[in-house]
Amino acid sequence: MLRTPIFAANWKLNHGPTDAKAFMQRFLHQTPRLDDRSMLFFPPALSMAAVMDALHERPDVLVGVQHVHSEASGAFTGENSASIARDAGARAVLIGHSERRHVFGESDEATGRKVRLALDTRLIPMLCVGETLSEREAGITESVVERQLTAGLALLTDAEVGQVVLAYEPVWAIGTGRTATPADASAIHGVLRAALRARGGVRAGQVPICYGGSVNRGNAAELLAAPDVDGLLVGGASLDADGWSAIVRTEVRR
Repeated sequence: MLRTPIFAANWKLNHGPTDAKAFMQRFLHQTPRLDDRSMLFFPPALSMAAVMDALHERPDVLVGVQHVHSEASGAFTGENSASIARDAGARAVLIGHSERRHVFGESDEATGRKVRLALDTRLIPMLCVGETLSEREAGITESVVERQLTAGLALLTDAEVGQVVLAYEPVWAIGTGRTATPADASAIHGVLRAALRARGGVRAGQVPICYGGSVNRGNAAELLAAPDVDGLLVGGASLDADGWSAIVRTEVRR
């Protein structure tokens, strides 16, 4: 997945199978195939089948899972397995989302194991990084995201780094209505881009970096126009079919 614009919907703990089916019918009615961008849905695991059923004639839209365990299998009741997710039709997985880090206590080291496992099971890992408000106010945003990035890629070869998608999601902007300005987002994306290039992988400069954090119809175009912003990872604004279709169809100006 190279640096064509990416539009990823993270439904979090919303839209059961019945709602998901109705959502997809309305969304697809309004949203033609768009070959100049990639579309992904991250529904709750129990709704993944309903979303996939709705997409049987739309292979251009990918479906992923919001979370996988760092072990391939075993006695881990309630967890998602990367290999089972792939077998069920998932093509991507969110790793290190701020809620997994700050609500469920997922460590930097665990994100690295999950990225490794995702690639081993042929899932596209979307590795999320981002600082809290206190970290931002302390002036350590760059060191935080660089640390998270280094840990997330620790078990990959340089060549494998090119198979990852990144998402910068400042924790203070998620679900708060506060959004990083396009300049803020671009600055941190530039830090991440420089860190990728320093890693030395032949495709590191082509890794897409998405922005996530209170994205909506009103700011999507401006964010996408910012340097090094290659796409959007959207939570709340992706829960409405009409609104999400409008965001997905945003004109992208480079």
